[in-house]
Amino acid sequence: MRRTLLVLLPVVLVVAACGAGSSSGRPTTAAAAPGPAVTAASGVRLVKLGTFTSPVYVAGDPTDSARVFVVEQSGRIRTVDNGNVRSTPFLDIRSRVTSGGEQGLLSMAFAPDYAKSGRFYVYHTDKNEDQRVVEYRRDTATVADAGSARTVLVINDHEPNHNGGQLQFGRDHLLYIGTGDGGGGGDAHPYPGNAQNLRSLWGKILRIDPIHRGGHAYSIPKGNPFRTRGGGVRKEIYAYGLRNPWRWSFDRKTGDMAIGDVGEHDVEEIDFRRRGTARGANFGWRVWEGKQRFTPGQSARKVIFPIITHDHARGWCAIIGGYVVRDPALPALTGRYVYSDECEGHLWSARLGQHRATSNRRVSGLGRIGAVSSFGEDRRGRVYVATSDGPVYRLAAR
Repeated sequence: MRRTLLVLLPVVLVVAACGAGSSSGRPTTAAAAPGPAVTAASGVRLVKLGTFTSPVYVAGDPTDSARVFVVEQSGRIRTVDNGNVRSTPFLDIRSRVTSGGEQGLLSMAFAPDYAKSGRFYVYHTDKNEDQRVVEYRRDTATVADAGSARTVLVINDHEPNHNGGQLQFGRDHLLYIGTGDGGGGGDAHPYPGNAQNLRSLWGKILRIDPIHRGGHAYSIPKGNPFRTRGGGVRKEIYAYGLRNPWRWSFDRKTGDMAIGDVGEHDVEEIDFRRRGTARGANFGWRVWEGKQRFTPGQSARKVIFPIITHDHARGWCAIIGGYVVRDPALPALTGRYVYSDECEGHLWSARLGQHRATSNRRVSGLGRIGAVSSFGEDRRGRVYVATSDGPVYRLAAR
């Protein structure tokens, strides 16, 4: 894992920074080289939401546009109402979470019927160091019922890094789950590696219906690409060939999918698919890192290559996928995808297309934000940036 701050901060994720080939998952110390001289649309500023303990995700309350939740890696979810951080956490499951490095409470997602059902889901590393998707229910608008836990999915984990951790509901009301390749470096697991192995849940985007029915914790949607395959193929798989899709998102306007996949030795990448066309997609890892071959002598079927790549030689180490901005109060970035990197530390934006990105550039006037750990989006489409050392910001117009 390439990450300088992991050595400096007490319980910092992170993040998907999975490791540039280190089997231990520990970062190597490397100074972030300056990026190219670029310009971008003016009119963007950062508004500080608050300072938290190792924040790794931000989610908007789907029932209240003035409320957001900040996920802390240690196992707490904090409530922010109208800019005020509540002292009582929304959820505190620190006693159930293994935290540190790339392990911890990694994200949350609200059920499409949250207003009625109060159901939401979290992805976390449990005390056995396995990865777990768990359903909870709210008690009040600002406090969840910690006793309502229902385990949806457990993925056995033998290594501490490359855990993925992003949950998102799609327009189809199904739960999508991003998983890393399982850990170590180079996906050094039995041929063809976890990410290319359709019998493994690692290195994938999974899609399930998380509702408990007929004695089953979840069900497999009819449209999943491998639902009818036999031979041990996992029917939960929606897309595969990913190293560590730490942060990915759907465009709230179009349903398109953008994935920030953390690289190994040399390349960080953004993968992109128009709505519905990620079904069955193979993004190439461990055969390819970015657009360059990583594993000689191994092939991968129908690889979809990234539309954005950045080199470690330019100071990038762990790409942090973001969101296509749909905030009407932020015209400077409307329709543009924003993202960052944990080491490079600036905000970048681009227009995404099925085969390539255009006008990919650094957002001017903000300077280096710091060790960005994640992005988030609220009910109004406002976008948030979390940093490993504590501050969380909202993108706003100048």
